[in-house]
Amino acid sequence: MHRSSWTRRSIVLLVALAAIVTGTATVTSLDSQRQLSLLQNSASATHPAVRLSEAATGPPGAPTTAPATSPTTQEPATATTSPSTVQTNCAPVPSRCGFPDATNTGVQPGITLQRVPEDITSGPGWIWDSRGWLSVNDNGAILENIVVNNGISVQANNVTIRNIVINTGGEDFGIALRHTNNTRIEHVEIGPTPSDSRLLVGIKDIYGDATGTLITHADIWGSSTGVQMGSGTLTNSYIHDLRKQGDDHVNGFTSNGSTQPLTLTNNTIFNSFDQTDAISLFQDFGVEANRTITNNLIGGGGYTLYGGAGTKGQTSNIVITNNRFTRHLFPNSGYYGPVAAYEPNAPGNIWTGNIWDDTNTPVNQ
Repeated sequence: MHRSSWTRRSIVLLVALAAIVTGTATVTSLDSQRQLSLLQNSASATHPAVRLSEAATGPPGAPTTAPATSPTTQEPATATTSPSTVQTNCAPVPSRCGFPDATNTGVQPGITLQRVPEDITSGPGWIWDSRGWLSVNDNGAILENIVVNNGISVQANNVTIRNIVINTGGEDFGIALRHTNNTRIEHVEIGPTPSDSRLLVGIKDIYGDATGTLITHADIWGSSTGVQMGSGTLTNSYIHDLRKQGDDHVNGFTSNGSTQPLTLTNNTIFNSFDQTDAISLFQDFGVEANRTITNNLIGGGGYTLYGGAGTKGQTSNIVITNNRFTRHLFPNSGYYGPVAAYEPNAPGNIWTGNIWDDTNTPVNQ
């Protein structure tokens, strides 16, 4: 979408939203077409994300500035309480209920972005690798305010990544974490290039040993897996319009077995495919324990949520509370149902306050 047509298209979309959503939903998305695709329950063969080539307002090579959609503070307000018992049908416009969508995730308004490697090839603690990726090598590095059409590899501690657009595809990872501690990833947009059918994984802990990872206000789309990690925190993020290629398993968020603390809170995660999940705790490499999944808006997949049970051992401290399960993709949230592989009687496991998005009635495990 060209920036010059954003206002005109937004007016059309606001009229469409008013006819579909009761109440006073306000859309201030960097890309309002993504909201329309949700309203149409699209499986999204093409994602309308704004890319650098479409966003440029000056001559070729000029830096890009994200539009200032409002004069408010740059950190959008996010829900900190359990899902509303008054509002229903949050899925078409998640932000109406305080959940993440295209209006409150991704690059912050007003940020000027430089292209890597066209405009800039290095910065404090990072460098463009001529083999075709951006490498973050120094502890404490801050990588910010760029657009890159290849993946980012992090092999340092206490790294901050913010206000970045990553377009890459094929068997690549948007951000790869390699033996990292305390990586902070915020306000990023990750998806495939126009020439790629999909991206393999948006953000991945490559070796399963990253600690202290925080992902917040991320907008991840067009991948077969949104986020893959065993510990850390995913919050205030939007994973949607997933894609598959060949025999891909499609996961919104997945963990492959860990007992290190993991928290997923206040995310919107949709998987329009009839297989795998929006959120999964699998025992591929070990027991699942010490997980908190709370106040998320989720739907789709074979089952929307896999609760950690498997062959490696009994789960424990799997806390799943106050989540909204949407039926806007499938009648039972997932193609087969809302939840599988959950052990309600295992020590420390809790299932409470989880409700259907359209009725606010309880979802039973």
